[in-house]
Amino acid sequence: MIDFFERVEWCISTWHAISAPNEQAKRRAAEVVDLIHRVESLRGSLRFEDEPASFEAALIRAKGMAR
Repeated sequence: MIDFFERVEWCISTWHAISAPNEQAKRRAAEVVDLIHRVESLRGSLRFEDEPASFEAALIRAKGMAR
């Protein structure tokens, strides 16, 4: 996570020529890191990743399950 913060601070200083974000911004960045890890943990467990996503096919399947 330290590497992430260092990259964010570098990008801010390079692109916007301002100092590192305040404490609240650093807390929000930590929340983003947590969110990224939670989303990555779902990789491979979602049904549409296993086969091509088709909205129509999903509707037909859901209709069959509702019976």
